[in-house]
Amino acid sequence: MTQLLGTVDWRSFLARPRLPSPSLEVLDVLYRQPMLITGAGGSIGSALALRLAALAPPSLLLLDASESRLYALQQAKATTGIAGTMTPILGSVADRTLLDEVFTVHAPRIVFHAAGFKHVPLMEEQPLAAIANNVFGTLTLATAAAAHGARVVLLSADKAVEPTSVMGATRRIAERIVLAAGGTVLRLTNILATRDSVTETFARQIALGAALTVSDPAARRYFVTVDEAVNLLLIAAAETRQPALLAPDIPAPHYITDLAHFMARTLAPERTVEVDFTGWRPGDKEAEQLWSTTETAHSAGENGLLAIDSQALPEGQLEASLAALRTAVDARDLTASLVHLCALVTDYTPSGAVVALSGNRVSR
Repeated sequence: MTQLLGTVDWRSFLARPRLPSPSLEVLDVLYRQPMLITGAGGSIGSALALRLAALAPPSLLLLDASESRLYALQQAKATTGIAGTMTPILGSVADRTLLDEVFTVHAPRIVFHAAGFKHVPLMEEQPLAAIANNVFGTLTLATAAAAHGARVVLLSADKAVEPTSVMGATRRIAERIVLAAGGTVLRLTNILATRDSVTETFARQIALGAALTVSDPAARRYFVTVDEAVNLLLIAAAETRQPALLAPDIPAPHYITDLAHFMARTLAPERTVEVDFTGWRPGDKEAEQLWSTTETAHSAGENGLLAIDSQALPEGQLEASLAALRTAVDARDLTASLVHLCALVTDYTPSGAVVALSGNRVSR
């Protein structure tokens, strides 16, 4: 399915100029640095790994908890003929002992953190897992990186803005953790032609001759290509301002219905493909935003990025709130966990499904 999506002309759908590529100065900064990618076997992690391997940095470390995805990435590199070396590491960002070993032995200076859970409906059903991975996995990584003098570049999501899902709320806390450690955060949008994305779902439905399922006619999202996402991550990694919260400079979102019709015309031009509206899922939003009403965005230069000014929590509050959240998660207490989640992300609105899971006792 991924190969099929690779044949689609996404530029004709996006109908906007391609976002900038990293300059030679940016690439010069990066290729001299030992680097670590977490979530390296994912769609963006693997695309980033192959791009960085071509730069032949002193070392490129690939951390992922999935054996099959790490193996697939190794095979993908072998077929491309890229000369640079990649060192696979099977393990979790929550394993502090492993991370200390990786930083001590290999000394990465830049850490691309792409190991976050991303599926909104599933995380609405598994909120404690979302918190454990997205919040405390990030905290463990950021703490280890800081102890070894490395900088984290977090791959975040627009769903972290005024979130209505556990996934979005946990991504927002991850942003706070990385920014507090002096790192860089890039809020990306929906990425076309990635594994388990809406485009893969549409392609599968078209292949089966089924109707395309969209939550609501009003649903709209920002989109970038895989190549643009990797370019923006490379540019963000060379950002000299620290900490920095960044987002793509994209003019307007697209209706998901328009994406469905575009893919139907492209992949099945000989037949009429219906679109079925299924209703909003728990945690869904009508439209995503790249910054909240309490944040301010301004140009970060001619690099396709916006710099976002976002107010930090008062000194000491983040650490204390995370300690309370960890106690609740370790006790498998979803009600208390959601209370602390709402305290950390005050513009988070839990879905009815998550509130029901907690026993309807969540209050601010």
